[in-house]
Amino acid sequence: MSAGNAHHGHPAATVVVTTRDRPALLHRALESVAAQTWAPLEVILADDGEEPVDVHGLGDGLLFFRVLRSHARLTAGARNLAAGEARGNWLAFLDDDDRWESDHLAGLAEAFAEPKVQVAYRDAAVVREDRQLRELERRELARDWDPEWMRHDDYIAPSAMAVRRSLFQQLGGFDEGFRYSEDWDFLLRATAHTPARRVPGVTALISIRESGNASSDRGPERRACLDRLSARHGLPPLEIKTFWQVAEALLAERRT
Repeated sequence: MSAGNAHHGHPAATVVVTTRDRPALLHRALESVAAQTWAPLEVILADDGEEPVDVHGLGDGLLFFRVLRSHARLTAGARNLAAGEARGNWLAFLDDDDRWESDHLAGLAEAFAEPKVQVAYRDAAVVREDRQLRELERRELARDWDPEWMRHDDYIAPSAMAVRRSLFQQLGGFDEGFRYSEDWDFLLRATAHTPARRVPGVTALISIRESGNASSDRGPERRACLDRLSARHGLPPLEIKTFWQVAEALLAERRT
């Protein structure tokens, strides 16, 4: 991975990775960061698992890599911990079960080269995988920033989004009162200040498997988080959906 990209008029990035007891997926995610054509200033891993990650071999190919032990047992808390240690001008987020195409950060860097851009995102593919992580099928999450659509469906996956660190700090990061939909809540709060900049092109790959996907949870806490989200932002009643279902709805709209 090449160094020194931040010296060509582009502000530097911190990549924030969160993980929880999924070493094989984590290695795959970090390999995708190491393969980026545009090098971040640093990569900070927030380890929120029951057992500390085995750091042997982690971070290979990354210029500046740190591991922070999180005890939040909460994705929002783990992301906030890592972001609090960040030195980059902007933050790009990656969950351990997702990965990026090699030009993901390069596109975001072009967006953040414009001082007025505070929030940016890439298009994503939601990828159904089997237990061996082989791809079975994919659907795309690709849409210009649309505040009306975001009132009923979140189509920007956390691993596709990035934010300027100053705005992240101003907003207090992710709300740790949300076990679910903390990313949707953050985007709605952030875009109340500024529209999000879409950088077209599918570069974030969002993994959907038989188990281990928070978006598949349909329990009472997931319902409560959506109800709280709706009340906070004045949204209509929200359905529990996976990103796979949201991608299906986007496809159906394009066909009409």
